[in-house]
Amino acid sequence: MTKLINRDAARLNPCIKEQEQSYQCLNKNGFDHAKCEGKVYQDRKSKGLQPYMPNVDDRERIKEEYKKSVRFE
Repeated sequence: MTKLINRDAARLNPCIKEQEQSYQCLNKNGFDHAKCEGKVYQDRKSKGLQPYMPNVDDRERIKEEYKKSVRFE
């Protein structure tokens, strides 16, 4: 299988390493998701990683602030 290279992937996706780890596990285990979920969970737990999730009440405000700060081309 040819590996596709997106040169902006690391900049655009803060979870690129975890994504690659998930893809490798899925490929190795015949795309059985049940065999791969634990590996990613254990890796995140060992590194003390938790995704930031704002309160439900704050999400719309945060999205609007983000839209104002980003220049769309």
